[in-house]
Amino acid sequence: MPSTKALVRRPSSRLPDGIVTHIARSPVDVERAVHQWNGYVDALERYGWETIAVPAADDHADSVFIEDTVVMFGDLAVICRPGASSRLGETADVEKTVASLGCTVERIVAPGTLDGGDVLKVGATVYVGHGGRTNHEGIDQLRALVEPRSMSVVAVQLTKVLHLKSAVTALPDGTIIGYPPLIDDPSLFPRFLAVPEQSGAHVVLLGGDRVLLADDCPQTDQLLRDLGYATVLVDIAEFVKLEGCVTCLSVRLRDLDD
Repeated sequence: MPSTKALVRRPSSRLPDGIVTHIARSPVDVERAVHQWNGYVDALERYGWETIAVPAADDHADSVFIEDTVVMFGDLAVICRPGASSRLGETADVEKTVASLGCTVERIVAPGTLDGGDVLKVGATVYVGHGGRTNHEGIDQLRALVEPRSMSVVAVQLTKVLHLKSAVTALPDGTIIGYPPLIDDPSLFPRFLAVPEQSGAHVVLLGGDRVLLADDCPQTDQLLRDLGYATVLVDIAEFVKLEGCVTCLSVRLRDLDD
């Protein structure tokens, strides 16, 4: 299975009805959101990623946030069980898609819940946020699936954000970057770099030293460029209104050690 594929899903016409938990609701412009989504997909493709569109789920407002439906570990696809009941129907077509690509499929089952946005892979360590959407049972089930693949799971308590990757992500060298006001305990991460803007905590690794991030964090953009990274900026403002970030809009299929 090639390591440069990315799953994406077109926004639902019901996107403005998406769930918000830690921020105030504000109006979402669907037309603008679709334009921004197209720009995001174009950026992935421009830098060598073959995008695979999972069938749209117009009856599911949050379905564009495909990251929450599946977590990839090499050729293993772990189908999540979203913590919000309104999102449970989002996983069926994602499962069909990854199965068609030759992936081995496993599932998180009740009473476990797991959102992919709570899972951050850094080398052989899998950090999993425990908060509003992911519970202990879901973390335990994930641990049972990945430990035989020589990966260790570290649970991370969350009280200030929707998902773990709303607060932290990782640079290509394994350094965790995050926005301190949203992190319960930064000392949990052995290599941590604070960033000055909330959206600067979210990066998607495009390969080599290239990282994708939102265009509303100029100080973080400069910080990363000063560190030698090549940044790719995208506008995702409409998705931010629903607590989305750049990681939420795709699932990359990569080699286990990438």
